[in-house]
Amino acid sequence: MRLNKNLFFVIIFGLLFATALPVLAASDPYGLNSTAGAAGLNTGLASKTIPQIVGSIIAIFLSMLGIIFFVLLVYGGYLWMTSYGDEKKVTKAKSLIIDAVLGLIIILTAYTISTFVVSALIKAST
Repeated sequence: MRLNKNLFFVIIFGLLFATALPVLAASDPYGLNSTAGAAGLNTGLASKTIPQIVGSIIAIFLSMLGIIFFVLLVYGGYLWMTSYGDEKKVTKAKSLIIDAVLGLIIILTAYTISTFVVSALIKAST
């Protein structure tokens, strides 16, 4: 039951983050980049290409997922250490740790693949 609540919150957080992606992809709709340039500030937004922006968004998203799985790993270790030898709690903690490690492996694999794809797109577009 608790895992379902956690999964629900992760899905809701993911949907809220996904709604911000079109805003991040907008190309200076209010002229803030030109205003900052006139003020002598270099924002670096004009020098980034779309694949670089998408790569940054993917990296941020995968980093947040990695943090979530790391917290689950620490929580599983805490459950194991406070189980006081109760076999049911130990097996629950073991399964949580195994799931967290598998999640971290999946996240690292996704990060590696996305980094490769984005770098290949950048090389192909320049």
